[in-house]
Order: sequence, then structure tokens, then C-alpha cells
Amino acid sequence: MLENSSRIVGSDKMIDVTKLNEQKITINSDLIELIEEVPDTVITLTTGRKIFVKESRQTIKDLVKSLVGIIMCFGLCIYGIINEKGMSALEAFLNAPSAYITFGGSLFAVMMMQGSIPKFLNNLKSISLIFKPVKSNEEETIRTIIELSNVARKDGLLALEEAANTIEDEFLKKGVMLIVDGTDPELVRSILETELNCIEGRHKEVVHFWENLASMGPAWGMIGTLIGLINMLKDMGDDVGSVGPNMAVALITTLYGSLLANWIATPTATKLGANNDVEIRIIEEKLKSYLSPAKRQEMSPENEGGEKIG
Repeated sequence: MLENSSRIVGSDKMIDVTKLNEQKITINSDLIELIEEVPDTVITLTTGRKIFVKESRQTIKDLVKSLVGIIMCFGLCIYGIINEKGMSALEAFLNAPSAYITFGGSLFAVMMMQGSIPKFLNNLKSISLIFKPVKSNEEETIRTIIELSNVARKDGLLALEEAANTIEDEFLKKGVMLIVDGTDPELVRSILETELNCIEGRHKEVVHFWENLASMGPAWGMIGTLIGLINMLKDMGDDVGSVGPNMAVALITTLYGSLLANWIATPTATKLGANNDVEIRIIEEKLKSYLSPAKRQEMSPENEGGEKIG
């Protein structure tokens, strides 16, 4: 086994990766036995088949960790329920009205905060992003910037136009085309900084969506519990023996709210926030390639008096 390799724990879910020829493929992570970097990333399946992909070894591991984490959290909750009484114990934890109040109330409350229903649906679909790799190949980005610098130094700025046609990164390509068009360096900086801020703003909006959903879950769970308690006390009468079963049903909404917040929404918001930090850091490095050394120093984190982006 190569030193730069790792074994991973699979799940019954699928992960999306990109082959070296840019072909998108989906792999059942249960079948992954080994991930190596030689230096290209090689995924070895339990069948013995080897697949070369563009994503780094760490990126593949992160994708599988997200899948394993969400499945294990759910699995441990189910185990805790059925550990003593078996599968029949699950029936006590299933209640349709509680689900309507908690999940329906939370989702519709968050929908009220959105600008439109399509926007709400798009933000809801963003949960799939935690299972997709973040494009953060820093080595490739640096290599591309160096190549473009060499072209500009040897053949002049106009030669960059032909080189720009081979660039897949839209942010980097846009900056190159602005330079080729003779745009003032300060204006180039301003345009790219504005785009950077817009990208970060869109990312943070999605993160805030999941943070809001995480706060709504327990709140609507408590509302459901209060509704259940009111109905229980109203109809209790002299039948004290009904307090226990009715109380259990009332508390299910609190359980549902906690699951929504701590199993789904909060982990999703945290993962998307981490992905945003990685993407913005890469974009900032691309932006620096268009700045003079003095401007780069202003953007440096060590320069407390420097300008901060976003």
C-alpha cells in the first residue's frame, strides 16, 4: 500500500466525482476500499476496479464522512428506540399531526422569510451540496496563474486572449479578458471584488436559510408540545391514567424539532459555511493575481490596516 493512501468507511449512499476526462460519475461509497494519490487520485473499489478522478483524496474522504455522519446519527437514534422493545417500539415515535406541526410549521415559517417560492425551493435543494466536492484545487490555480504570467511577459497582454480560451474557471477568465480589453487595473480590481462579494453573499444567504430552519425546528416542536398538553389537560377529566400516554404523544413534537435542527439543519449550515470559506479563499487568491504587490499587501490578513474583502 502506498504511504499517501487511506481506507474509509462506506455507506449505502452515492457520491459524485469527476474523472480526469471531465466525465461526471456517481460511485456507491459502500464499494470504495482504498483512496490513493500517486499523484492523481485513484479510487480502488472492492471489485478491484481502479478509477482516476480529479478530486483530492481529502475531498473524497470528506464526501463519505458527510454520508456516514448523517446515516449514523439516524441509525443511533433508531437503535436507542428499539434496543429494549424491538421494532414495535418505533410505533410510539410516529405521529402524523406532530410531524405536520413541526416540519410543516418550520418549513413554512422559513418560506415566509424568503423572497419567493422558487428561491425557497432552491435553498432547500442546497442540502445536496454537502455531498458534492468543493472545487478547491489550489495547485492547479497557482499553476494556471503562473502560466498566464509567463504568456503576458513573453508575448504581451494581447496574447492572453488566446490563452484565456482554455481557462475553465470563469472568475479567472473574466479577469484575463478585462486585462486584454485594456481595462484600468483599479477598475479590474473593483469589478472582481464586486463579483467576489456577490458570490460570498449568495453563499451566506443559503447558510442563513439552514440556520433559520435550525432555529425554527425546536420552536415549532415546542408549539406542538404545548398544543398537545392543552388538549391533554382539557380532556383528561378523572382519567389520570391517560396522562402518561398523552404526555408522550405531546413530547414527540419536541423530539421532531430537535431532530430537524441537530440532525439536518445545523450540520448542513456548518458544512456549507465551511465550503464557502474554502471557495472564497481560493477566489481571493485569484483576485490577488490581478493586483500590484502593494494592493496584495493590503489584502493580507497580517495587515491589520488593510482592506478586507466581504
